[in-house]
Amino acid sequence: MKGFPSKEIVEQLKKQYPTGTRVELISMCDPYARLKPGDKGTVTVVDDIGTVFVQWDIGSVLGVVYAEDNIRKI
Repeated sequence: MKGFPSKEIVEQLKKQYPTGTRVELISMCDPYARLKPGDKGTVTVVDDIGTVFVQWDIGSVLGVVYAEDNIRKI
């Protein structure tokens, strides 16, 4: 991804993934992450550049990067 998402996209992400939303990982581009597709967690915050931070059930806290990683609501 080049650059950051627009302000409008960030606002959309904040509405789509409010604090407490349960999510499931579809894919992540981080080769060092212990997460695997199917892992579940709870959204803690969406920051001002559109990163969705998740407290994963496996004990990890890791952000989901817009346009790089994929999650879905459950």
